[in-house]
Amino acid sequence: MPYITTTDGTEIYYTEQGSGKPVLLSHGWPLSSDAWQTELKLLADAGFRAIAHDRRGHGRSSKTYVGNDMDTYARDLAELVEALDLQDLTLIGHSTGGGEVVRYAAQHGGSRVARIITAGAVPPIMLKSDTNPEGTPIEALDDIRAGVLTDRSQFYKDLSEAFFGANREGSAVSQGAKDDFWRQGMLVNLAAAYDCVKAFSETDFTEDLKALTVPVFIAHGDDDQIVPIAAAALKTAELVAHGTLKVYPGAPHGIYGDHQKALDADILALLAE
Repeated sequence: MPYITTTDGTEIYYTEQGSGKPVLLSHGWPLSSDAWQTELKLLADAGFRAIAHDRRGHGRSSKTYVGNDMDTYARDLAELVEALDLQDLTLIGHSTGGGEVVRYAAQHGGSRVARIITAGAVPPIMLKSDTNPEGTPIEALDDIRAGVLTDRSQFYKDLSEAFFGANREGSAVSQGAKDDFWRQGMLVNLAAAYDCVKAFSETDFTEDLKALTVPVFIAHGDDDQIVPIAAAALKTAELVAHGTLKVYPGAPHGIYGDHQKALDADILALLAE
């Protein structure tokens, strides 16, 4: 299996399919590059070099105790991009991965990055505060940490319901999709899963978003129960210089079913421009 070893000795797993202009996909918490299997094939079939990695602590990458923070995630991504010498790069990030690609592009990307696509992404900041009243209360985030620490297996099963909107009337999400969420979550070591909650919820990406000079496509479902659109995409669209906001009616946080087909069609259309 392909790996790179970062400067701090962490092994980062990645997978790639196809050839052509590169597209790098960054997954959400607590998932892995497996979350992008459909997109990897679609992009490769469309003539692109599709690449997805497992964030440190997640999937097949090193089970890290240290470095489970957004600055380190972005540096890991920079080392992967440099190792593969990716140019004219499109970055796609879901949820936590949206924060990761934004920070990477703003602080490390330089001339390598051509376009950014985010989906259900955490920027500008997820945590509720006096200046971000639409955000998620610290108590809810503490509950996530407690769930991971106490019984992460059951917690991931429970979380999959809101993640995919399975708790909404008319939901068509399969048991298999929820089981796969659980499977990927169980691959994250406990320390990395626990620490990543702070990384995705308390990191402020405001200045990163303002620094971006490339086009940014901001995709978000208006029924996202994990990363509320009012605290995320709606604010991100106001902060980036060249942003396009696309709201998917009724879409949950998890990319699945008809909403996945719609997002994938939009991604391929953007890349064809």
